[in-house]
Amino acid sequence: MIGYNVDLATALLYVFWIFFAGLIWYLHRENKREGYPLVSENPNSKVSAVGFPAPPPTKSYRMANGETFVVEGGRPDTRAIAAKAATPYPGTPLDPTGDPMVDGVGPAAWAERADHEDMTHEGLHKIVPLRVATGFYLESRDPDPRGMNVKGDDGVSGGTIKDVWVDRSEYIARYFEVALADGSGTVLLPVNFSRIDGGKREVRVAAVLGKHFAKVPRTKNADSVTLLEEDKICGYYGGGTLYATPDRKEPCL
Repeated sequence: MIGYNVDLATALLYVFWIFFAGLIWYLHRENKREGYPLVSENPNSKVSAVGFPAPPPTKSYRMANGETFVVEGGRPDTRAIAAKAATPYPGTPLDPTGDPMVDGVGPAAWAERADHEDMTHEGLHKIVPLRVATGFYLESRDPDPRGMNVKGDDGVSGGTIKDVWVDRSEYIARYFEVALADGSGTVLLPVNFSRIDGGKREVRVAAVLGKHFAKVPRTKNADSVTLLEEDKICGYYGGGTLYATPDRKEPCL
């Protein structure tokens, strides 16, 4: 009769290896919920890459607002790109064919986020102007931007600050509400794209020119902004860092 000796430490090591291999496989598969199957840059190519392991099956997520979000098919982005390849070679840069800041090309690109407001735990709109968030106020030792002139990188005025939009969850200012100089309405200016000069009572925005404020994507609600609108607005100013003037696309040297 043959006896067997079981080394508990070795057995546990094997169990750990099997568990860890399974974890890697699971995480790698879950990572393919969006963006797969990969498609070729060549519009005439029918080749798609899935790789191993294959993308996971359809999964439903229950969102904080009670909605059910279904992720299936890799969530392919089928939007037309208003740009063309600079050369016929793979990986080549794209040249915009229209207004890249509006068309969402390059740094002006935006994601198709949910078209509803972000909410606080209390069920309130998260980002709202001070006229709505009555319990919030600006630090008295800082310059109050309301009423200040807003100028683009060319020194041309785009409007004046009407109000400040705050984040009720983070307790910080997110946007300046700009009343346009042409009287056509108001647009939002991300605080991170602005520089306040309290002495001159003006806000400078290096990302865009004065004329560009009129084309900033608008919000459908005067007192709130949706996740999708936020992406479009921030993308617009981000695109201005490259596309606001023709020379910005050129090499530095």
